[in-house]
Amino acid sequence: MYVCLCQGVTDGQIKDAIYEGCCSYRDVRETLGVGTQCGKCACFAKQVVRETLGDLQSSQASLAYPAQFSAA
Repeated sequence: MYVCLCQGVTDGQIKDAIYEGCCSYRDVRETLGVGTQCGKCACFAKQVVRETLGDLQSSQASLAYPAQFSAA
């Protein structure tokens, strides 16, 4: 879905930017240009960033305690 019509940025592009190393809305804005023209998309773009960062942190937290294997 398009988040920023001025720059043609989708929610998928925002998620990809986060997976590729952006760790804040500011990083995403600087990388993709989202929210730099009219600004109407900023609230929704921030929401996508927050949700994606939250999902990413949750998935990493579940990997922090890997299953233990015993050598046979």
